[in-house]
Amino acid sequence: MKRKICMAALFVLGFLGEVQSFAQCSICTKTAQQLGDGPARGFNTGILYLAFLPLGLIAFLGIRWWRNENKNS
Repeated sequence: MKRKICMAALFVLGFLGEVQSFAQCSICTKTAQQLGDGPARGFNTGILYLAFLPLGLIAFLGIRWWRNENKNS
């Protein structure tokens, strides 16, 4: 139970922490440069949020598979 609480706390802290990252392809970068600084920042944040779901799903499935394999050994 303690481990689940710790993992949940780390998950929440991961959302609260702000990390400077750029998630734009070359076409998106050109478009964002033309829009200016404010809309470009929102555009970049939107790309990061859209990328989170599939990557999070892959990580979740990978962890479940890894735990299942270790349990059978």
